[in-house]
Amino acid sequence: MSNLRLRPADMETFFATCPRGLEAVLADELTALGAQDVRAVEGGTGFRGPYALCYRINLESRIASRVLWRIGQCRYRDENDIFTVARKLPWAQWFGPAQSIRVDTAAIKSPLRSLDFVTLRVKDAVCDVLREAEGDRPNVDTRQPDVRIHVFLNRDDALFYLDTSGDALFKRGWRTATGDAPLRENLAAGILKLAGWTAEQPLLDPMCGSGTFLIEAALMATQRAPGLNRKFGFEKLRNFDAKAWEILHRQVAAQENKSIKTMIYGYDRSGDAIVDARQNVAALGMEQRIELKQCSFEDSKAPAPAGLLITNPPYGVRMEELDDLAAWYPTLGDILKQRYSGWTAYILTADLRLAKIMRLQPSRRTPLFNGALECRLFKYEMVAGSMRTPRSNR
Repeated sequence: MSNLRLRPADMETFFATCPRGLEAVLADELTALGAQDVRAVEGGTGFRGPYALCYRINLESRIASRVLWRIGQCRYRDENDIFTVARKLPWAQWFGPAQSIRVDTAAIKSPLRSLDFVTLRVKDAVCDVLREAEGDRPNVDTRQPDVRIHVFLNRDDALFYLDTSGDALFKRGWRTATGDAPLRENLAAGILKLAGWTAEQPLLDPMCGSGTFLIEAALMATQRAPGLNRKFGFEKLRNFDAKAWEILHRQVAAQENKSIKTMIYGYDRSGDAIVDARQNVAALGMEQRIELKQCSFEDSKAPAPAGLLITNPPYGVRMEELDDLAAWYPTLGDILKQRYSGWTAYILTADLRLAKIMRLQPSRRTPLFNGALECRLFKYEMVAGSMRTPRSNR
């Protein structure tokens, strides 16, 4: 079944991955960045456009995790079909044997039993093609490869991609201190989009940790592209247009609006967390835009009469931690009700008991994933006297 189909020369096909639950947000963002034929599916969004569009999306997307460039597609029955087609792809057009590679295979409803074997066969095909073309084969590097190759199998088709991102796009390059279990940056940006936050609104994270929500908000407010301070996978491909990239990078950097005023506040009970947040904020030169203070949520007060509160409360792993958190959730609800009337609160948690134990009625529940961790984003409209869920008489 050697019915290889390459992409048209004038219009490329891409797939941008993202945290599950943010597919529609990503689709809107890609459309705004110039993508065509945008189609959201579980785990990401397909789109089309000229090849240089992947430069812009890698640089400017706040939601995408990776931007994959489709380089081939075929029907298959077994691993040999995939190997045969992989041998026909012009790998030497894109990279050479001096560059290390990594192959990843994923599948939905594929009849093949071993994805590891598919990965091995594709790697063998790539090495064979480069040895024949240039007399040597690339090394495999599973940790920091120069080139990442992705194979996706559905029931009938094998899709071949080159990863134009390199490191995942949530690695913005600004984080100098992480703290415990940091929230992924693109998930934080997506939650800000879901919440409809704008720079005119006061924003508070009262359990800010290393400051992810705050920094992503400041980047959004000032229109600073999230990828300005990092490198990308497409820079290591042979078709890389360094001049076009330099022009785009300069244009996008010039779009930053440093005159924007922000009202962004971060509290945390941990002094170490505030130190981490200050380091991250300083690394971006955002000290004048984000106000940080060591303060427990129990002692906190709303910094403005109305605004948006977004937070990811601590999540326990051991049983005693879970029990302590469960005992604390009613306090969380009481403080929101008593001190944050007029605010809208968004709480992201992996503890799905939170809404019930808080005894506040959320107006929206959005399933999201932070990596592999299933979460819920609960929305609460904090109007005094109207949100408390009555206790059961039983």
